[in-house]
Amino acid sequence: MSRTPMQACLRTVHRRTISPTRSSEFNTPISKKPGISPIHLPPPTPFFGPRQATHQRTKFNRQTLRMADDTNEKTDSPPSVRNPSSNDESDLSPDDTSTKEDVVIPPSLTDPEDTTTTTDQTATITTDTQTTNLDLIRHVWNWMPAPARYDTRNPPKFTVWLNMLFGFAGCFTVSNLYYNQAILNKIADTFGVSFEKASSIATLMQAGYAAGMLLICPLGDLFPRRPFILALIAFTATMWIALCVTSSFTTFSAISFLCGFTTVTPQLMLPLVGDLAPAHRRASCLAIVVSGLSLGVLVARILSGVLANYTDWRNIYWFGLGVQYLVLGLLYVWLPDYPSKNPDGLNYFRMLWSIVHLFFTEPLLFQSSVVAFFLSATFTSYWTTLSFLLSTPPYSYSSVIIGLFGLIGVVVILLAPVYSRLVIDKVVPLFSAIMGLSVELVGVIIGTFIGSFNVAGPVIQAITIDVGSQFTQIGNRAAIYGIQPDARNRVNTAYMVAAFSGQLTGTAVGNRLYAQGGWVYSGSMGIAFIGFALIVCIVRGPRETGWFGWTGGWTIRRDDLPAQPSEDGLEEGRHGGVLGSGDGLNEEKREKGIR
Repeated sequence: MSRTPMQACLRTVHRRTISPTRSSEFNTPISKKPGISPIHLPPPTPFFGPRQATHQRTKFNRQTLRMADDTNEKTDSPPSVRNPSSNDESDLSPDDTSTKEDVVIPPSLTDPEDTTTTTDQTATITTDTQTTNLDLIRHVWNWMPAPARYDTRNPPKFTVWLNMLFGFAGCFTVSNLYYNQAILNKIADTFGVSFEKASSIATLMQAGYAAGMLLICPLGDLFPRRPFILALIAFTATMWIALCVTSSFTTFSAISFLCGFTTVTPQLMLPLVGDLAPAHRRASCLAIVVSGLSLGVLVARILSGVLANYTDWRNIYWFGLGVQYLVLGLLYVWLPDYPSKNPDGLNYFRMLWSIVHLFFTEPLLFQSSVVAFFLSATFTSYWTTLSFLLSTPPYSYSSVIIGLFGLIGVVVILLAPVYSRLVIDKVVPLFSAIMGLSVELVGVIIGTFIGSFNVAGPVIQAITIDVGSQFTQIGNRAAIYGIQPDARNRVNTAYMVAAFSGQLTGTAVGNRLYAQGGWVYSGSMGIAFIGFALIVCIVRGPRETGWFGWTGGWTIRRDDLPAQPSEDGLEEGRHGGVLGSGDGLNEEKREKGIR
């Protein structure tokens, strides 16, 4: 059986030799044919991967194809290729008398399965390495010191140090939203945009914060709070780097919205305080964290103004970056673990709908949220229109002096934990709210009608608004955290959405009224809002379980204080419906839960 030179060539591969053969058609040795010389394959090379094998195979194919073109000019079909691994030598030509040269074929050419096997082994090693790295990251992320580990028999204690840490974290986390407000003019100059366009940065930050409260905070009822809070802070701090270095205004705007969206960790910490703090100390513990949030607003504006005045404005962003990583490190060590309130899982969209359901089925939440709406509207209307009043005759103060008015509230903020411990912890939260609103109403009336000609009016109003807001907000939060313990984050979301809506309303309506009638018009709106809030408080008593009435009596003292045990050994605060008589609102509602 005659064979083509191509076939004879490949038949001799198994002996690692290649010798010229005679063509069955032309009867001429290939080695003697003009332009043809014996094939010399490349020397053996180690196999390093699929690309090396492809290169060797391509080089071998090019040489054999050149030979086939010369020896098969009159052949219609391509030469057949014999399996080089065969040991059959019966069809070798007897004329193969040429000198033989040893040739080593790389394993990747003689056995294609070796390439697949080696590739699979490499992929397996890579996968194992990635799995090991992920396990290491997971181990580091889930590590926590012994005092922070949750033990059902001995839950973590909510100490004073931990309470102060929550306040510190809340202060310098919420500051992210307000660093830009005092330096918008410098941001406009750096990016070469108008002041109006630069002011959109503050709007985007607030819009992101509002979206985060609505879409992220409810997840606190689903995920364990410790890893959730740490992940949000780590993500925000990492994204914050872009704000420190970017030269694009569009990028700066987009990242500002994202950072505002994830700067909601204080709103996750507040319900956690409700879980960790004892019922009879909940108000004073909340006061420290709420004071930290209020202080963060002032600290951000003051620090950004000072740093931007003496250094580059981006330094305040670098400061914010460092503080965020500091907060992350402190919480990583000290933040206690706490199990998920709903370990069986919840449908996200049903969870969002349950916020609306809670708002219209829990009378206490509805009452507190409406009060928060009017309170926030009055607060923002005052501070927005104050700059207009003080910058015009008869005052004509500079922006520096106007800014110092913000320091009036610092003393009130720092004293909040003290009077919370001495007063708010001992009375029902409804009485605390009524007391705060009454103080604020008196201050707003004084400031409205004498503020146009005497600076004492705005000063008195600033003090009473801060005091009243602290009393009312702390009392409201202490009350609502007794509603649905397994839905505290959704309860907090409903409350904060109402308060944030009040801020937007106070800013818009206050500015419009000031433009129409001046300081007296905008102040009169504040008087009306505080009056409505007092009416909402009065129509429903502290122990009423329904929407209206004073069932349960008029006693001001809290029912769940340790000194007032009930006959069956439980704290009397386990009665439901109190504008917060403690941790036990509606035990039967707890059992059904909101899913």
